[in-house]
Amino acid sequence: MTTAVAEPTGLAPLPFETYRTLDPAELDARIRAVKQAMGPELLILGHHYQQDEVIQFADLRGDSYKLAQQAAASRECRWIVFCGVHFMAETADVLTGPDVRVILPDMAAGCSMADMADIDAVETAWAELGELIDTADVMPVTYINSAADLKAFCGRHGGIVCTSSNARAVLDWSFRQRSRVLFFPDQHLGRNTARAMGVPLDQMPVWDPKLPMGGNPAEAIERSRVILWRGHCSVHQMFRPEHVAQFRAKYPGIKILVHPECTMKVVDAADLVGSTEFIIRTIEQAPPGSLWAVGTELHLVNRLAQEHPDKTVMFLSPMVCMCATMYRIDRPHLAWALENLARGTPVNVITVPAETARWARVALERMLEVR
Repeated sequence: MTTAVAEPTGLAPLPFETYRTLDPAELDARIRAVKQAMGPELLILGHHYQQDEVIQFADLRGDSYKLAQQAAASRECRWIVFCGVHFMAETADVLTGPDVRVILPDMAAGCSMADMADIDAVETAWAELGELIDTADVMPVTYINSAADLKAFCGRHGGIVCTSSNARAVLDWSFRQRSRVLFFPDQHLGRNTARAMGVPLDQMPVWDPKLPMGGNPAEAIERSRVILWRGHCSVHQMFRPEHVAQFRAKYPGIKILVHPECTMKVVDAADLVGSTEFIIRTIEQAPPGSLWAVGTELHLVNRLAQEHPDKTVMFLSPMVCMCATMYRIDRPHLAWALENLARGTPVNVITVPAETARWARVALERMLEVR
C-alpha cells in the first residue's frame, strides 16, 4: 500500500540544519521509510558519479543519457528525486509530463563545464558567426551537460542535444543536414568525436566567448566544419599522457580506459575510449585478472573496483581531483528532501519555464531518436 503525498500544505518546510547532526544509520532508516511509504509514486534517479551513501537508494542509476531515457519513460511516479546535478534535474523536468515534478536535494549540485556556456554568450556567438557564414547551414549541438535554455536554443534553431554515448551518431545526423556544427560547451568531446569521424583539426577552430569572433580569423571560421566552444570538464582535463605512460611502465599489459571528455593526447594514448556506460560495461565484461587504469570520476572508479574484485581497477592519476559539485548530494540532503516531500512541503522543486521547456524538449527528443 502506498501513501499519497499531499500537495503543499502551507506548513513551513522542515529545516535542513537538524539533519546535519543525525547519525548515518538514522538517516538511512528515514530515507528508506519515505521510499516504502511512497512506493511507486516516488522515483529516485542516481547518476553514476554520486557517493555510495546516496547511490544505494537510487531506484535507477545511469549516465546522463540513460537517466534522460528513464525520466522520459517514467509512467507511475508523481515525484522524481534526482541525485545528480542541476542540468540533469532540468532535463528530467522537460522530458516528463505535467503531473510529474522533479526535486534536486541540493541546489548547489552543478557542473562547472555546464557553466562555461550561457545563453547570452551563445546567442552572441551565433550573431557573430552570422556575419561571416550562413548560420542556416550551422547545426547547433549542445552536450547534455548544459542549461535548459541552451537546449532550447538548439531546439529553436533546428539543433540537437548529445551525450558522450551518442555524440558520434548526433554528429552524423547533423552533417547529413548541414555542413557545419557549433558544438558546446565541451571542446574535448567535440574534438575527439569529430576527429574520429575524419574531420581535420584545422577545420575545428575553438571559439573563446570572451574574445571577438571567438578569437579566430575570418578564414578559420570560413573553412570550419566543427566550431568548438572553449569549455572543459575539470576532472577529465586533469588526466595527462604522462599518467598513461607511468601506468604502462609500472603495470605491463595494463589497459587504459578513458572518457571522451579527456584531452586528445590522453585519448590518443588510451586503449579504449567511451562514455560512462561504456566504461562500466567494459569493466563488467573484462576477463578476471585483467588490469585497468580508468580516466573518469573517482567515485565511479572506486565503485567499479569494489564491484569487480576479480580485476584490478585503478584511477588514472597519481592525484585525486573530484568535482565538488557533481557529487555534492549527501545523506542529510536526501533525507531532508524526502521527508519534506512526504509531509507535503516539497523543497528544491525544479521547474523549467514553459517556453524554454517546449524548445528544449524538441532538442532532447531529437537526441533520444538518434541511434
